[in-house]
Amino acid sequence: MRTSHPRRTASRSLGAVTPADFERLAQLRRMQRLALALLGIMALLFVVSFALQERYPWLAFVRAASEGGMVGALADWFAVTALFRHPLGLPIPHTNLISNKKDEIGEGLGSFIEENFLADEVVHEKLAGISGARLAGAWLQTPGNAAHVGELVASAGLGALTVLDDADVQELIESLARTHILEPEWGPLLGRALDSFVTGGHQEPLMDIAAERMEDWLITHPEAFERMVSSQLPTWLPSFAQRFVDGRMHAEAVRFTRAVRQDPDHPLRVAARDFLHDFARDLEAKPELRAQLEAFKLEVFDSPRVRALAASTWETARTALVGMLEDPSSELRGRLVVALQDFGAQLLADRTLQYKIDVWVMRVVEHLVRTYRHNIASVVVETVQRWDAREAAEKIELQIGRDLQFIRINGTVVGALAGLTIYTAAILLVPTAG
Repeated sequence: MRTSHPRRTASRSLGAVTPADFERLAQLRRMQRLALALLGIMALLFVVSFALQERYPWLAFVRAASEGGMVGALADWFAVTALFRHPLGLPIPHTNLISNKKDEIGEGLGSFIEENFLADEVVHEKLAGISGARLAGAWLQTPGNAAHVGELVASAGLGALTVLDDADVQELIESLARTHILEPEWGPLLGRALDSFVTGGHQEPLMDIAAERMEDWLITHPEAFERMVSSQLPTWLPSFAQRFVDGRMHAEAVRFTRAVRQDPDHPLRVAARDFLHDFARDLEAKPELRAQLEAFKLEVFDSPRVRALAASTWETARTALVGMLEDPSSELRGRLVVALQDFGAQLLADRTLQYKIDVWVMRVVEHLVRTYRHNIASVVVETVQRWDAREAAEKIELQIGRDLQFIRINGTVVGALAGLTIYTAAILLVPTAG
């Protein structure tokens, strides 16, 4: 049993792989058989008419037509075949053009794409004619699309959390914290912040809350306050004296906290305000205080307990995130879908937002095209250059070969008409030519 050569088998199939490729191959073979059948018909007509034209003079017209049809069919067969291979396997010059000119074709195709499809004016005109923001908004409003995007975002988040190493994340967080939090000096910054806080009177609500809570606690827990006062009194005082002092001190404490709460100019409030102002000024002006603050800051953040707390916090957060991202019914996934739908509705309703997003996208795309236009075109060139020359010719023939067979068919028909016309003209102009 003979085994087919792999190259011959590939040539017969023209590299067809997918069902669509085999369908194109079948259509190509049908058209080739049709073109060959027309050539055969022309040859048969020529033989019959040539043999019988002496007996039947009108067959001379059939002979001329069939002779022209054969010439046209053979010429166009040669032209079409020369594109993809050597006709009859003969190395005739200027045949097998696609294989021989593969690299030049790739360069020309890349240059054509770069100059005609990636030109600045073409890209700008195309982007200006569409509103990607509006289309995105309408797409997000379609039922199921926002959920699909949410699922993609959740999958991406899960992938990132799976790939990320906990130690690397903690090291990154620590590095960022040291660079942006620990390394800058806190004293001047806290001093300015505290001064702004006090200047704006933002400490007053805090004083109100503290005084109110203290008054409520004193009224609710008089025994606790009295025990605290009694513990500081001399033991030799009689019990009735202790009770008198306890009650008196408790009443004065309640009256004091109520006065602090009700009087915005109470001496305690004024003293607290002055203290905060002075402390803010000292944080900026006194090097020793700033040094103490820096030492305290480093001591706290370098504490093993703080680091352990940060590590456990990340682990807890990571576990919670993974659980919510994996669960389609979780609150996080639900809120994400709602947020996407709301964003889509806002895109549809807010023309200003549409314009801003479209302009931003246009600028980004135009910049990318302008910067990488040649690289994009070079992908086509390099891809074509990597193709095997014969396989490239076969792939192209598989795609356009069916349409090229019409050239052979048309050549046969046009050749027949041309032969008939030329012969008829010759008969009419030169009667003795028949």
